[in-house]
Amino acid sequence: MIIDISVPLRQPMPTYPGDAPFELIAVARMAEGAVCNGSRLQLGTHSGTHIDAPWHFDDAGKRIHEIPLARLIGNAWVADLRGYAAITADALEAACIPPTTTRLLLRTDNSDLWAHSTEFYKSHVALTPDAAQWLVRRCIDVVGIDYLSIERYGVPTPEVHHILCKAGKIIIEGLNLSAVEAGEYELICMPLLIEGADGAPARVALRTLG
Repeated sequence: MIIDISVPLRQPMPTYPGDAPFELIAVARMAEGAVCNGSRLQLGTHSGTHIDAPWHFDDAGKRIHEIPLARLIGNAWVADLRGYAAITADALEAACIPPTTTRLLLRTDNSDLWAHSTEFYKSHVALTPDAAQWLVRRCIDVVGIDYLSIERYGVPTPEVHHILCKAGKIIIEGLNLSAVEAGEYELICMPLLIEGADGAPARVALRTLG
């Protein structure tokens, strides 16, 4: 079974403060006499479900076109961390994440927000810096979370992003894990191939194993 864990790009939808809002703009419509239907898009590189390339917070890091798909496709572990106001190193340690895990998706209370909120929720669940350091120590290569940022909103220094990006990790943000139970899956993450970009919208799915 394939589970789509992307959020649809639509109007209205939550947008991280300061990012360009998503717009689907009509260019041609058959109902108005055009020969076909056509549109253009306005969106940010971090709109909806997307990945952060390490270059997002590290000038020496890889950009989107430099990330091989092999890093974004393969076995992944979904950890159920509902009930936590913030994801700390202790919370990750208690989540029984297999030691061989290299791709980790975090299901939190955030996933419930997608069903009823079109505004950005500033109190979303996010990682603490010690959790980011835990991920680096455990050699997690790809980490995903179920809201538009893995970092708490409004922090004076984006330490979580700095820790992960400087370690070369790939961050997937804006997932919807509300229909996903904890356990192992095959992750399929396909970001737009945008040369030179700091991030890119992505279609992300999980395939059940066995």
